[in-house]
Amino acid sequence: MRFGVNTWVWASPLTTDELRTLAPKVQSMGFDWIELPLESLDDFDHAEARRIVADHGLGVSTCAAMGPDRDLIHADAAIRANGHAYIRGCIDATAAIGATNLVGPIYSAVGRTWQQSADERAYDLDVLVRGLQELSVYAHDKGVILGIEPLNRFETSFINTADQAIEVIDRVAHPACKIMLDTFHMNIEEKSLGDAIIAVGARLVHLHACENDRGAPGSGHVSWLDVADAIGDIEYDGPVVIESFTSKVKSIARAAAIWRSFEESQDALAQNGVTFLKQLFES
Repeated sequence: MRFGVNTWVWASPLTTDELRTLAPKVQSMGFDWIELPLESLDDFDHAEARRIVADHGLGVSTCAAMGPDRDLIHADAAIRANGHAYIRGCIDATAAIGATNLVGPIYSAVGRTWQQSADERAYDLDVLVRGLQELSVYAHDKGVILGIEPLNRFETSFINTADQAIEVIDRVAHPACKIMLDTFHMNIEEKSLGDAIIAVGARLVHLHACENDRGAPGSGHVSWLDVADAIGDIEYDGPVVIESFTSKVKSIARAAAIWRSFEESQDALAQNGVTFLKQLFES
């Protein structure tokens, strides 16, 4: 198992210079994994990022940022096409960085919520499955795996639960399309975090370990023992990554509703979090 942190904890958008500063910091804190957001496809140099990450002995993953003009199930064909082009670009970037997992809500724009009839949802699911099948073939050819992430009801109305993600992934039926779970979202949507993880089982390719308030894991009321037991039951051995955000970056603060600091510093959030997670999963 590898323990990582998303650079959104400190900065947005990520730049090459910021990565040069963050990589040694992340390594010194005891992480052996780093996650790089792809807010746009030219925020940082992908080849240089690969060198920086490798120089510090870190594993690496990437995450997609699904904005209003990046949506695989939007009624506007131009927005759907732009969403597909963006994800293909993310796949290319992921491969160039030397990563395998590209994770996130790879279906609809974060923050877009809408009412659907059963027929409307069935139609959108058909559109999504066809799109993910095409993207999975493209990803597989590049050595990349998509990790589809359920979000809470306030950030999407489309895929909120593990069961909904399972329905999509089983229909896509491609080895390059799996599931990422995030304990922050699960804490809102799932009846049992452990049961949800067990249901996902071998489909789980990535785990975001986040506290209920986005603070340091272990500082809130997420049922971590249930998470750890379920992770052991399914024999998951992939990345466990802390994802949080800083209120100092206004665009991210607005998108993720981050209005205050959760710990005395962002460094403390990361350091306290990785210390807790290692004790939890390695005990």
